[in-house]
Amino acid sequence: MSKSWDYDVPQVELWKEVHRVLKPGGHILSFAGSRTYHRMAVNIEDAGFEIRDMLGWLYGSGFPKSHNIGKAVDKLQGNEREHLGKKIKKAGDITGGNFKKGGNYKDKEINITKGNSQWEGWGTALKPAHEPIVMARKPFNTSVAENVLTHGTGGINIDECRVGTDGGTKRSHQSEYPKKENGKEDRSKHWARTGHKINELNQGRFPANIIHDGSEEVLEVFEESSRFFYCAKASKAERDMGLDGFPKKSNAFMATNNGTSGKASKGMEGFKNQPKANYHPTVKPIKLMEYLVRLVTPKEGIVLEPFAGSGTTLIACKQQGFNYIGIEREQEYCDIAEARLKGVKIQGELF
Repeated sequence: MSKSWDYDVPQVELWKEVHRVLKPGGHILSFAGSRTYHRMAVNIEDAGFEIRDMLGWLYGSGFPKSHNIGKAVDKLQGNEREHLGKKIKKAGDITGGNFKKGGNYKDKEINITKGNSQWEGWGTALKPAHEPIVMARKPFNTSVAENVLTHGTGGINIDECRVGTDGGTKRSHQSEYPKKENGKEDRSKHWARTGHKINELNQGRFPANIIHDGSEEVLEVFEESSRFFYCAKASKAERDMGLDGFPKKSNAFMATNNGTSGKASKGMEGFKNQPKANYHPTVKPIKLMEYLVRLVTPKEGIVLEPFAGSGTTLIACKQQGFNYIGIEREQEYCDIAEARLKGVKIQGELF
């Protein structure tokens, strides 16, 4: 978005403070951009953490921010472009089709043109389709077993994050493979396995370092997508949970200079920056954050979120029964987070 924070990831000094307050063996998960993942990982490592893995959240709704070089060259040289007709761009296509048509979203008529310069068809960027997540751990000097007994930290919660046959975290009810007509086992995606072995305990599949959003684009890549946990991007209802009566506002990071025109910044042509009650630019899905905090947080553990934003991680903690501490610099986002947290309804235990 051409903002300084797009490149200046949190510095070593901040991660050192996170390192200081974590128990030995405590884990950190930090979302990064595909262009700046290396800077995030190096800064976290330089603060004293041990990089354990990289998780990848795959999605099909990324908006390409590529500059049309051929069109720009023709404009610069005063060349006329051939008019090929008009195309109706459906409202859902603006961000990949992950929201229903309605409200202020409208179909848009786009002129299709073609130039004849050697740069026709060239651009500057790929369509974003994943977010890398740094997974790191504060080192300790004993064995893992000794550390978990002393501090309650050091491991990840495998069984509570196993993947069911539907891609969620439900347990599978299959203990053996059915037989094909030729008598061989049918090892299709509908049957649970751990690695290459049948999971006799019906626990579900071992969690992987890939997560996806269940979109058609991602499912076309993965024939057996149910092996991986999936979670769709946050819906409008989820974003605005608890925000009834909140004033709607366009996102300042994505708007033009006056912040109210509804048009996106340079390179985001066609994206409508509609006013929203929750106008934070990077709202994560609650289910995704529930999965991640459950993966690395011990029972009765405390989750620290140094960049609370509109409160999604804190909502996930509240719904999963974890204690949490959220830190956010912008007062307006603090207000949104507090209201969303108040909107969380926790059902009490029946017995």
